[in-house]
Formats: sequence, structure tokens, C-alpha cells
Amino acid sequence: MHADGAGLTQAAVQIRELRQRFGQREALAGISLDVHRGELIALLGPNGSGKTTLFRILSTALVPTSGSVSIFGADVVRRPTLARRELGVVFQAPSLDRKLTVTENLRHQGRLYGLHGRQLEDRIAGALDRVGLSDRARERVEQLSGGLARRVELAKGMLHRPRLLLLDEPTTGLDPSARREFWAYLDAVREEAGATAVVTTHLMDEAERGDRIALLDEGRLVALGAPAALKAEIGGDVLTLETDEPESLAAGIWGRFNCRALVLERAVRIERARGHDLVPQLVDAFPDAILGITLGKPTLDDVFVRRTGHHLHRGMAGGGDA
Repeated sequence: MHADGAGLTQAAVQIRELRQRFGQREALAGISLDVHRGELIALLGPNGSGKTTLFRILSTALVPTSGSVSIFGADVVRRPTLARRELGVVFQAPSLDRKLTVTENLRHQGRLYGLHGRQLEDRIAGALDRVGLSDRARERVEQLSGGLARRVELAKGMLHRPRLLLLDEPTTGLDPSARREFWAYLDAVREEAGATAVVTTHLMDEAERGDRIALLDEGRLVALGAPAALKAEIGGDVLTLETDEPESLAAGIWGRFNCRALVLERAVRIERARGHDLVPQLVDAFPDAILGITLGKPTLDDVFVRRTGHHLHRGMAGGGDA
């Protein structure tokens, strides 16, 4: 948190009734959201959910159709220059010059923010030390692995000491080990700088690293809360029944067990406390209709299904939502 007196209660980001249209399509449909100072909030949703559009508005790259966004009190439309001073941005697409060295990339970034001389060199040294790249300072970016290059992007985004860090799918293209390393360095950088962070992702395990998760679907905020609290709303186990006759099986389960069953593609989904007790009863009652049963504890996908009626992974294979 930033100890700035009367401003302690002010949110880092305030979003009110935000809407964005592209022709006839509404990419954002009246989103309202506060991002608390010092927290990490993950924007989680499938392609087309609106998270990339929201990211572009937060980074001042896109002017919204209506509604408002303020960053530490600066409106992104009326006072974009003031808002940008508070921002450090790590885009999904690489923004480094691969032919320049690590230090040269950071030096150019620093000069854009008015840093120069000894102050700039000290900032570069400190940033590289925080992300564990002091020994790679003179190497060209093209010589680095994908994971190391993303760490340079993080150092670049934090060089001018922003209070709000925006990261758009920051681990895209990284292997699991590099992803874990990136998140470890991000946590360390945020703890040292006291920065607030907004991260877009389509990966549930990454979203669960956030203090809160904002679940987006078709331009709407469908759920908001701490990961554990969101999953706790399921209140039991989740059973998924594979079947060739989902509609008739769901109707049969309702008639036999007075148990609500949701049809999802070629499966039937049930939320039930002590779900393992129901498994043998279902098999006995519908031996020919049930091809397989999966039993598990609630996940973020289950929360998404409850709120939207479809899986989080729907449409993940495509591009962004803008």
C-alpha cells in the first residue's frame, strides 16, 4: 500500500459503467469495478470476454464509448498524460528491440520518461537486479530465452516506478518453468515497490495467484472475489456425467433425485454436497445412459459455468476480443 495520507481510501483504479462498441458489437457492456491499492487483480475470461478491450482502455490506447476510468484519480480520457505517468505496461506482444542489448532497451525506455544520467543508470541497475538479470545486461535481447526476455519486459515496465502495473497475458509462449519464474519475479517486484497490478489471463492457475479475480464473459463482469471465496460458493462437489443423451439424463436425474442437473454439450453437470455418495446411486439408476463420471472439488471453471452456463475454455483458441 502507498501511505499517502488522505488518499489511502482511494482506489487505484475506478471503473464506472464502462461500455465499448465496435460497430454493432458491444465488447464491454457496462462494467463497474474498483481495483484496491496494492492488490493484484486478475481479469479472467475466454476470447471475446472483453478483457483485452478493458486492458486497452486502462492503458489509454483506446477511448471508451461511454463510462469512465480513473487511475489514481486521473481520468484516462480527460487527463491521459497524467494517467500514463502512473502506468507500467507489459504487453502480450514483445515490445523489446531484439537487436539492442538489455541495458540499451531499458535506457531508451527511461529517456522516454525523462530519466537520464546517473539516475537512469542506477534505475537500470536496480531493475535488472530485481529480476535477476544483472549478469545479462550487455547481451542482445535476441540471445535471451523467452522467459528471460519477459523478465526484461517486466524490468522495463517498472523502470519509472509506476504505481499501477498492467500486464496483458504476460506468460504467453513460456514453458511452465519460465512461467513460474516470471510470477516469482513479479511478486518480488510488486512487494518491493508496493505496486498495484492488473493482469489479463485465460489460465486459471495464473488467475488464482491474484488477490481477487474478475470473471468476464461477453463484455460483462459475471463474478468478482477472492479465488477461494468464488469456489466456496459452489458449496460441495462437482459431478460431470458423460452421456449420449444429456437432455433425457438431466430430466431423469431431476425426476429421480430432485437434483438440478445442467446440460453442457454432451455432458451433464451436478453440484452436490458429498457427491461421492451420489455416484453409485446414479450408476444404479441410469446404467445405460451414463458412459463415465468425473468427481472433483470446485474450480474457477465451475464458478464460470454456474454464472454463465458454459465453460471458461469456450472460444479460447482464437485471438483477442478487440
